[in-house]
Amino acid sequence: MYSRYKKLKDVLFGRYLWATNTVSCGLLLTAGDIIQQKIEVYTNSSQSNGAIDVDRIGRMGTVGLVQGLPNHIWYTWLDRFLPGKSLMTVGKKIVADQVICSPISSASFFVGAGMLEGCSMSQGWEEYKSKFLLVYITDCIVWPPSQLINFLLVPAVYRVLYVNVFTVAWNVFLSYAKHFDRLKINENAELYPTSHKRKEL
Repeated sequence: MYSRYKKLKDVLFGRYLWATNTVSCGLLLTAGDIIQQKIEVYTNSSQSNGAIDVDRIGRMGTVGLVQGLPNHIWYTWLDRFLPGKSLMTVGKKIVADQVICSPISSASFFVGAGMLEGCSMSQGWEEYKSKFLLVYITDCIVWPPSQLINFLLVPAVYRVLYVNVFTVAWNVFLSYAKHFDRLKINENAELYPTSHKRKEL
């Protein structure tokens, strides 16, 4: 039993670590969106009558899969470029993560999800710019404490998996940030159907 566990561990967190990190990123972004959709239903901000939007889940999961490998490469490179666990080194890693990785990751999320919805790359970029402050300020509040634990205590081989697990909560927020304005439009259309129709005319 132990030997099988060890072999599985060697496969998942050894030779195929990149695949583990990629798949877990996709699955956990999917989980985050499902949780957010449940919240929308519970708070009556969803227009789906309690049904889960499977297409939206698929889009979010696809974006997660696409982001998984870059995350693997980023943290592998960061550990090689800034080895060690001194407070100075960890501080540099956190700053690099916030200044370089965070904006790129958020931009790729909005642009990628937008393109999967049928929008152009420029439309996705415009959405990201309009929501940049909300996303980045929240990012700066949430991620530095979590990355402090990550870079100080978590072995490098589990670095991306730790981020992916913690990201479930972050993905709930990202899903909210991606869709909250559309939910408001839907709510207004339902509350004021006549005025909405006038605008369309």
